[in-house]
Amino acid sequence: MAGTSSASKVSDQQEKSVQEGIVRISNVQIPSIEVYLPTQQIATGEVVVIFPGGGYGILAYDWEGTDFAKWLNSQGIAGIVVKYRLPLSPSLTDPKEVPLLDAQRAIRLVRQHAESWNINPSKVGIMGFSAGGHLAATLSTSFAHQLPLEKDAIDNLSARPDFSILVYPVISFQDAPTHGGSRKNLIGDPANPELVKRFSNELQVTANTPPTFLVHAQDDKAVPLENSLLYYQALHAKGVKAALHIYPTGGHGFAFGLGKEAVSGWREVLLGWLKETVK
Repeated sequence: MAGTSSASKVSDQQEKSVQEGIVRISNVQIPSIEVYLPTQQIATGEVVVIFPGGGYGILAYDWEGTDFAKWLNSQGIAGIVVKYRLPLSPSLTDPKEVPLLDAQRAIRLVRQHAESWNINPSKVGIMGFSAGGHLAATLSTSFAHQLPLEKDAIDNLSARPDFSILVYPVISFQDAPTHGGSRKNLIGDPANPELVKRFSNELQVTANTPPTFLVHAQDDKAVPLENSLLYYQALHAKGVKAALHIYPTGGHGFAFGLGKEAVSGWREVLLGWLKETVK
């Protein structure tokens, strides 16, 4: 993603990709987007920019990324998978800022290419899983956040998502509900209280936060259900349209939910929400 080399310095670290049932990518040095476009005859003009999870330590790149882009294509929706830089890399000058920087750039690039990709620039949504859900929620609440870095013409485009899909997301960095690994990887341990507040997205919701679809399993032992509850309550309090779907079982990282009983139907619920929400 041209323009996102900002906040980097030279290092000898190299990106790693390991196939262990799923593709796990770590040490991302050059952020990128992978574009999946639907057949033109069925294209809705909608696009979903996808942030895979992995605790801000790795990216579950196919399980929570390319697999979903392909499925979205079957529904006429473009899918864009973001390979964002991870804050553990020694090549970053300000690690906590870089995932959001890459997420903002991805949204702007999609809008820049809207015409050639047959995309409606006012139907640009995001989807995040686990820590990728934290990044998506951070983008939803802090899309206008700026750093004193060199800018180009693309930076004049809006980074605000038109809708947000959060799947078993990390939302809060406050002690009780947080996922400790994601918090430690992004802002360190012990964490600065001001950064805990800034990256606790339930505290950052405004009336301009985009409409949001949340899905979580009650028996999630990694990222407590309270994360989605807190975010939904904050959205509701600000008058933002939101849907929260809780399944009794499914655990963490269920992705499509195949073979997971009730939660296996969550994607059909999502499609209904998209038809109602994205006009």
